[in-house]
Amino acid sequence: MVYVKWAFILLFWGLLGAVLHYTLPQRDIGRITDTYEKRVDLDGENSLFWAQHDIGGSTTVTGRDVFFIQSRLKNGKVMVYRNEDTGWSWPPYFKVNSSNLQAEASDLKSTAENPKWVVIRHYGWRNEFISIFPNAVSVRPIADPDTRLIPWFNIVFLTVLAALFWAIWVRWRRFRQARIDPVLEDIGDSMEATGDAIAEKSGRFRRWLGR
Repeated sequence: MVYVKWAFILLFWGLLGAVLHYTLPQRDIGRITDTYEKRVDLDGENSLFWAQHDIGGSTTVTGRDVFFIQSRLKNGKVMVYRNEDTGWSWPPYFKVNSSNLQAEASDLKSTAENPKWVVIRHYGWRNEFISIFPNAVSVRPIADPDTRLIPWFNIVFLTVLAALFWAIWVRWRRFRQARIDPVLEDIGDSMEATGDAIAEKSGRFRRWLGR
């Protein structure tokens, strides 16, 4: 049971960590090399990682055009972002300006010889094997690519979430100590007393048989 308990705990925190890592905003510094639009089928194995449908569009289509933003990060790595509305669905970015964002990204395109550095705010993962892309949320120009970006939102959010979990755990521990542990102790005492009574009766029965 101890192994099952720890396996459940590790699975819970692992899943929670994966959800937070996928959902919370991240920021990359780089330059935009190109923008384009591509037809994407949304009924594949990776459909979970695409927005469900365009805001105001049909909810029954299985394929549609999706904006993409190509970039080269300041460390030289190539990164491709999708640019989809999230609307009122998960994750709650309430993004409805993908067309405007695509226009901004197109206007910020640059070359290696004359780079325009930008901060691309996004969420999600990039995986080449199953063709999933992080979703760009915003783009803004910066003068210095070595600008230090402090994730204040993530720090505050994770601090509040940790405080919430701590408060729930403390209250659960107090509830368990006040309500559950005494009941379990009473059950244990009752079982022990029952065992003693059975042992005593068994001893009497054996002594009676021995006469």
